[in-house]
Amino acid sequence: MKDFPLPVRSIGPGSQPEESDEFRYIAMPQGMQTYRQPLLPEPEDLAGQTLAKAALQAALWSLQQVLGHGGNRVVRLDHLPEADRRLLNTVLGEGEVSARVLPLPGADDELRVQESVFAGVWRVVETRGDCVVSDRLELGLVPEALQQAAAQDVWAEVPRWHGPLPPNVQNAPLLLAEIEDRWQHWRPGQPPCVINLTLLPMSQEDIGFMDHHLGTGRVLILSRGYGNCRITNTCMPHTWRVVYYNSEDAVILNTVEVGALPDVAQAAREDLEDSHERLRDVLDWVEQA
Repeated sequence: MKDFPLPVRSIGPGSQPEESDEFRYIAMPQGMQTYRQPLLPEPEDLAGQTLAKAALQAALWSLQQVLGHGGNRVVRLDHLPEADRRLLNTVLGEGEVSARVLPLPGADDELRVQESVFAGVWRVVETRGDCVVSDRLELGLVPEALQQAAAQDVWAEVPRWHGPLPPNVQNAPLLLAEIEDRWQHWRPGQPPCVINLTLLPMSQEDIGFMDHHLGTGRVLILSRGYGNCRITNTCMPHTWRVVYYNSEDAVILNTVEVGALPDVAQAAREDLEDSHERLRDVLDWVEQA
């Protein structure tokens, strides 16, 4: 009998050789930030805290003005006694977005921003050294100080590289020319232009070369949703570095965004409408108490 010309192989479970590498699922994002009703004090603890209630009423009215007429509104909190301030802190809580504006060289003024649990209601605190200079609520899509600081950080001249490129730097110069073309032609009101560095053949040296020539400004923003989004302004007009991380702090998206402040750091109009309704409900409870 002649040999069968094709080898006979069994099929089915257990018939195939096991792979040496273990199959692993990609870790799913964890810890999504969602709205939580603030834990309010007992009614008897609210007696006499009229200034905190007045500040919340002013915030509600200001939010209504923003919805009707646009722009931002400010409610000053510098005059609040400690008990009223604690009540206000409890009601406002902490939302997804926080930010810092670092001091200018030679100065010690710093700005800290914390979104409350009511999107579009921002706590803005200015410090000088260890002293609080200004404490306020700002109602709007985003605090104006963040965009103002980014505009102040823009360099007067665009740096140019002369001579041979550093080792392993190949694609960064062409990308920098594209980014410059984008910010030169971008105008307020236009949609942002997002350049996805994750999909480009960029070495670590390319990234470092690009960041060096774009510069790093004083505005630092952290948005916490699924994982984290970290935003910094560059020293080019309307140009931002936006990096997304998963819950394990690994980079999942690395971008340069040319435009206004990135949308991920701003409240939307729908957020303002929702915050107005929720803040009104909380204020009704506080006033009844």
